[in-house]
Amino acid sequence: MKKKAAGVLLHISSLPSEYGIGDFGPQAYKFVDFLVQSTQTYWQILPLNPPAPVGESYSPYNGASAFAGNTLFISPQLLHRQGLLNKQDLRNAPVFSQTYVNYKLVGSFKNKLFDIAYENFERRRKPADYKRFCARSKYWLDDYAIFVALRRRFYNRSPVKWPAQLREHKKSALESVKIQLAQSINREKFLQYIFFKQWQDLKNYCHRHNIRVIGDIPFYVAYESSDVWANPEIFKLTKERKPRFVAGVPPDSFSRTGQLWNNPVYDWNVLKKTGYQWWLARIRHNLNLFDIVRLDHVRGFAAYWQIPAGRKDAVKGEWIAGPKEDFFKKILAHFPLSAFLAEDLGRITPDVRKLMEKFRLTCTRVLLFAFGKTSPASPHCPQNYVRNSVVYTGTHDNNTIRGWFESEADADQKKKLFDFLGGKVPVSRLHWQLIRLAMSSVCDTVIVPMQDILGLGESARMNRPATIKGNWQWRLSPTALKPSIAANLKKLTKTFGRIG
Repeated sequence: MKKKAAGVLLHISSLPSEYGIGDFGPQAYKFVDFLVQSTQTYWQILPLNPPAPVGESYSPYNGASAFAGNTLFISPQLLHRQGLLNKQDLRNAPVFSQTYVNYKLVGSFKNKLFDIAYENFERRRKPADYKRFCARSKYWLDDYAIFVALRRRFYNRSPVKWPAQLREHKKSALESVKIQLAQSINREKFLQYIFFKQWQDLKNYCHRHNIRVIGDIPFYVAYESSDVWANPEIFKLTKERKPRFVAGVPPDSFSRTGQLWNNPVYDWNVLKKTGYQWWLARIRHNLNLFDIVRLDHVRGFAAYWQIPAGRKDAVKGEWIAGPKEDFFKKILAHFPLSAFLAEDLGRITPDVRKLMEKFRLTCTRVLLFAFGKTSPASPHCPQNYVRNSVVYTGTHDNNTIRGWFESEADADQKKKLFDFLGGKVPVSRLHWQLIRLAMSSVCDTVIVPMQDILGLGESARMNRPATIKGNWQWRLSPTALKPSIAANLKKLTKTFGRIG
């Protein structure tokens, strides 16, 4: 990412489609065509992991697996092209919203399609690439498929409530499960095979059109995950395999009571003794999926906020030292520095800055943070940007530009904004002016959320940190990608020399 370039942030779930959620089907390929037309270099997405089945969060940062894919992104149209579904199967779709994801409705419909597709697949001779996929992915796929089958068997109850032999991942009990739940286990392996096959085809299309994909590795996994179930020793758990501590961040600009994520925290001493093998496998897996990976919450490698399990908020936690330099020495001995982008937002202390500087990690800047109380000293102010960085107008955790201006910015912030821009700007043009400001910066890379390119308001926001309901649902309208939008983006990209 040392060459000046630009890209767009749009998660798979936000793509248009006929089936209630974005997927790897035809509209994903059309979006790549839009990136080409607008001379972009990067397509950045959020984590592809399946959200843990807890409440109504549906967060891709609370994954049921660090390795598996979210099967809701499987395209029914592509299953039809493979002969695994027929036209009649696709005609029975409910009426889905085109503007937001109803996860329960989508899940109910798609799982019925998956049952049909799996039955058709089982009647066929297994293709060689399916066998290769199962063999290559065995180190995570076997446990994950059994985990999903057991969740289904026990009506989605938490693993801590399973019979002791299964809860404790005893080999003898699992051997019996492999026989008893063979169909359910094999169904999940089939779906993971289809997921990664469809994704690889889409990624190959990106490469043929010189688009590079930036993926995202969440720092934590969910407690309700196959990783915690199969690898309890690398997390801080009780003898009953319940969390002793959970993750979050202390009070900040997003929340006065902090953010209580409730993920189990790592036992870094155990991970270090293994040579960080679980993390190495995780990164290797993601670098097979993406060209560049964003390391989420990188400050957690320096120190992480640990909260006693059972607390109602994140206020009474403490900072615990992370693996720091030792971790990055090990990681960069196996993978190139150019493969990583670090998300260094939040409360950045000297130890985090030292880590970033020592390993020359590409840092993150957010333009919407430039107009707060610390301006003009803030590292997010354009005059303080550095080359080895990626600037976003906003991230998935921010409001949109228009939403921020109309609902959050006070008079002082608006004044600072207009001072930067050299005068007042109509709200209908504000997004283009801020995109222009980012494009003109010294940062090597500019990434703009699709919502900001379209100038959408607060209703298009992707996530509100410290909240559970109503997130991760926004979808791109099928008619939104007009030629004029691509032309405007292309003009700015060319003007500031960011054609990759």
